[in-house]
Amino acid sequence: MLCPKCKKAETRVIDSRDTNEGREVRRRRECEKCGFRFTTFEQIETSNFIVIKKDGSREPYQRQKIESGVWKSCEKRPVTEAQVEALLNNLEDGWSSLGKEIPSKLIGEHLMEALKTLDEVAYIRFASVYRQFKDVESFKAELSKLLD
Repeated sequence: MLCPKCKKAETRVIDSRDTNEGREVRRRRECEKCGFRFTTFEQIETSNFIVIKKDGSREPYQRQKIESGVWKSCEKRPVTEAQVEALLNNLEDGWSSLGKEIPSKLIGEHLMEALKTLDEVAYIRFASVYRQFKDVESFKAELSKLLD
């Protein structure tokens, strides 16, 4: 591990702790050259699958893309970072168990179901973009499903 201050590779681990429900290891490190202390996080790589897009093209799964969309739909809502993290971790665990290639439609549907239980406004926002509502009637139809 390179020291962020002096860029030397001689660092040692001072302390290690599990975080994020055992999904990450937090390590405190110290550079043996300059004495600078810093923190690193080590994660298990669970999301190494391919997403099959609507047009049939394939691309590697990128958590940042999903997380960005979720945060846009949760904007100005009482949703915490821990809730979004847990939501994505649970979904990724499920997707990883489905195989090496996952259709984007399945990812979108699972996201909408998870958002429905997390925050109904975030769900409607996400659904309006995902399902590409063309008019007020399609929006009202989705809202009526939620109210029933």
